[in-house]
Amino acid sequence: MDKVRITLPDGSQKEVPKATTVGEFAFSIGQGLGKAAVAGKINGKLVDLNCPLEEDASIEIVTPDSPEGIEVYRHTSSHVMAQAVQEVFKGAQVTIGPVIDKGFYYDFDYDKPFTPEDFEKIEAKMAEIIEKDIPLVREVVSREEAIELFDKMGETYKVELIKAIDDDEVSLYRQGDWVDLCRGPHLPSTGRIKAYKLLSVAGAYWRGNEKNPMLQRIYATAFPDKKALKLHLERLEEAKKRDHRKIGRELELFEINDDVGAGLVIYHPKGAMLKYLLEEFERKEHIKRGYDLVQGPQLLKTELWQKSGHYDNYRENMYFTDVEDVGYGVKPMNCLAHMIIYASKVRSYRDLPLRYFELGTVHRHEKSGVLHGLMRVRGFTQDDAHLLCTPEQLKDEIKGVVEFVRDVMAIFDFPFSLEISTRPEKSIGSDEDWERATEALIGSLDDMGMDYDVNEGDGAFYGPKIDVKLRDCLDREWQCATIQCDFTLPERFDLHYVGKDGERHRPVMIHRVILGSIERFIGVLIEHYAGAFPTWLAPVQAVVLNITDKQAEYVSKIEGLLKGRGVRVEKDCRNEKLGFKIREAQLQKIPYMLVVGDKELAEGKVSPRSRSGEALDMMTPEEFATLIEEECKLTQEV
Repeated sequence: MDKVRITLPDGSQKEVPKATTVGEFAFSIGQGLGKAAVAGKINGKLVDLNCPLEEDASIEIVTPDSPEGIEVYRHTSSHVMAQAVQEVFKGAQVTIGPVIDKGFYYDFDYDKPFTPEDFEKIEAKMAEIIEKDIPLVREVVSREEAIELFDKMGETYKVELIKAIDDDEVSLYRQGDWVDLCRGPHLPSTGRIKAYKLLSVAGAYWRGNEKNPMLQRIYATAFPDKKALKLHLERLEEAKKRDHRKIGRELELFEINDDVGAGLVIYHPKGAMLKYLLEEFERKEHIKRGYDLVQGPQLLKTELWQKSGHYDNYRENMYFTDVEDVGYGVKPMNCLAHMIIYASKVRSYRDLPLRYFELGTVHRHEKSGVLHGLMRVRGFTQDDAHLLCTPEQLKDEIKGVVEFVRDVMAIFDFPFSLEISTRPEKSIGSDEDWERATEALIGSLDDMGMDYDVNEGDGAFYGPKIDVKLRDCLDREWQCATIQCDFTLPERFDLHYVGKDGERHRPVMIHRVILGSIERFIGVLIEHYAGAFPTWLAPVQAVVLNITDKQAEYVSKIEGLLKGRGVRVEKDCRNEKLGFKIREAQLQKIPYMLVVGDKELAEGKVSPRSRSGEALDMMTPEEFATLIEEECKLTQEV
């Protein structure tokens, strides 16, 4: 019998009969692995478990505890959901059904809106399909055969998708009588699905174009066990309670008003204070690290955006206007003005690196369908910086930014991961420059011993980048910081410096943000802390509460004293019961309540109480101010 030699991830090798399937091979290693396996990787390519081993190869068994494994698991779950919908709601057409973070969705064309009651019917039908343990079978057919098949089924969206495919052959997956266009891979059968839940329904235009039909998008999730699903659903409920739009209203932080315009943020006093505190923190930290503060205008001539490449590669995200017959673009980023500053005089290698920092307000044309509170807006402030350096300084500057990110994320207790994005199809610059830039990013992280993933083809149009993805207390991932390496724009703007040899040389530019969009970061912080910001970041740090009118004058005196010491304090002398005022202060997430009664008045002290309910010993207002100062100093140090 012919045999093939299989190499495992640890380098060990094993011979098995030719045509052994990946699933059978997994069982040959161990029963536990065989039962857990959901797919395999042959020479790095993800395949079904029933894929035969026809030649010597490297094999990796994929289980649901890996990102690829859970994606396969949820992909199959999406097919089961789509089959259930079409069996319950005759005439519904399927379109696309990808896996997304923590779940999946499928878009349907159906003439009646789906309701929560319909979810129960769909889930019941899914249970039947899973109970039948229907095998998922892969078929490869010609493009023409696939078009004919789906045309007869009345699946017009599938026909449109297939016609857009250049390949002569396409793959289909069948589960019983149900079939869908799909690359796979999938679980061997529907019975492998253990826990699932339909979550919500929303409208979505076909292919994201508002000129196309509106579809119904059903969001759902699936997990390998019911315990994991239960935990996920509990987190979703907690996320609803922490929704920054809800808390933003309750704490009077911000609003987005339709009369003003979608995606445009209005900050109320407390929200403006929160934004100010973040921005002041950043100014101090940047100055400490050798950055120069700069500021550019909101409008720059269109010809500059043409020169930079933004007009050709980013125009659909920008706003343009004419002023006295001259075209201008509202800036979507701050790099152009920073390059103008660099070019304002001759630079020497001794001047480099130069680090320009701007808290710059930018505007981008986001479609209304993707706008979401502070997380996705049209006008926002970026903590934008551009570092110009010699090629020899590049790696050290990248490392310095990574260290900066690491220090800042630690203050907010955010763990994070790194991802390097490489050259996209729509880009500018030479292959050589892109290779140098990508090698600099990879080399810097390798030197620092930091783990990272590679995201092929998702870089900026002018250079590769490192994306920093933080995780909040609900284990959700947010992309905030980014570090972009750019050899191209310095070339386009003819930036140079005089080297040691007296000749002109081209600098390299690093585009980077630490928090990213201040608006988005505030939204993340609101949900991460559920509005209970640490004392150094709280818009109001303390409220002074009297018990009777007798203490009102003393309360005003305390308020003035604490404000003089830099404490952000309010007073509440309303004719209400003390318990009511304490409860209101707790709902406003104020870190400290300072209770003042006859005893405090007589001794010239206050009785602090934390928002968690802990009562502190009586102390003088001066001692309380010192307590706040020390607490802020301790928690804000980088």
